[in-house]
Amino acid sequence: MTTESVNEAQVRPAARQVGRLADPDSNLSTDPRMNPTLLATLSAFGFAENSTPSPIGRDASEADRLALVAQTEQGFEAFYGALNEDLVDDRPAVVRESHNVTGTAGNDIALHIYRPVNAANAIPGVVYLHGGGMTMLAVDNPVHQQWCEDLVSAGMVVIAVDFRNAGGVRGPHPFPAGLNDCMSALEWIHVHRGSLGISSVVVQGESGGGNLALAVALTAKRNGVLESIDGVYAMVPFISGGYGWPDERKLRELPSMIENDGYFASCSRLDVLAATYDPNGQNAENPLCWPYFASIDDMIGLPPHVVSVNELDPLRDEGEAYYRQLMKAGVPTYGRVNLGLTHAAESIFRKSVREANLATIADIKRFALACASPSRAQSRC
Repeated sequence: MTTESVNEAQVRPAARQVGRLADPDSNLSTDPRMNPTLLATLSAFGFAENSTPSPIGRDASEADRLALVAQTEQGFEAFYGALNEDLVDDRPAVVRESHNVTGTAGNDIALHIYRPVNAANAIPGVVYLHGGGMTMLAVDNPVHQQWCEDLVSAGMVVIAVDFRNAGGVRGPHPFPAGLNDCMSALEWIHVHRGSLGISSVVVQGESGGGNLALAVALTAKRNGVLESIDGVYAMVPFISGGYGWPDERKLRELPSMIENDGYFASCSRLDVLAATYDPNGQNAENPLCWPYFASIDDMIGLPPHVVSVNELDPLRDEGEAYYRQLMKAGVPTYGRVNLGLTHAAESIFRKSVREANLATIADIKRFALACASPSRAQSRC
């Protein structure tokens, strides 16, 4: 989809005057939409005030961008390590194993496989792609590991993919390295459905993982391997790459970038991640890099999707736009909006927003079961 067609298809009426559109000085502690329990947790870690702008822009040298990504990754890994969102005696009985597959560059890709103890029959499978803007964070940190275990406790097998990042400890491997790793993992998982004991394959991710989940489906269609995917569940997807667009364009297409800028995520910092993922900007409108630009033709025939967004997230409107485009393409699609929540809160802050966390896990299970139904299987034949 070209810039012109995006503008024509997704021009919005005048943006609602809420958040920082109503008051540029608004922050999470003053925005009346904010979930108070989540606010208390964020305040304890210094996230109630707006995130500061990035000290560098996308035009900085590659070395400076990578240094900032590394610093950001270290900060978030430390935060995730300090964050205690456990509940008393809620650890599920989980069997965990690892398996390596070979990527297109001859690289090893670790798959972390989580399954319930004594699962009697084939149960839904979730291919988990973690967040981090495709540029940072480990698949095996406390937050991502707990998310996988929570999905298992609901009765699913989870395969978490340790794809290469564009920066940080797992980098630098810009687009399309991480996407290629996800495709290689998916190929292995599809072939081994039987030994994995899974009745369906749902690709699920949040933020950068949501980007990759959507891009995996688009790539599978282009490559003629859609039979490997039964469904896609994208949470708070990071998919436009437009975080450095002029305000005029943001207001026209994706006003949540201004409305919620700095609410746990800063657009200027997201723009540095975007520039690290696509360093030369050559893929600015490539839907495999930035799925926001997928055309209706790109989407026709895709498997069922769920797109979930959060009210107080700068990325909210790009997820909504993707949902609408899927609907136009006739893809079976369901949309969710979590009110009062910041970016990825339902997966990161499992105790602070417990109702949203449990509802999301239950919805992923519902969706994965529906994707495994006989009628769904017949529709894919």
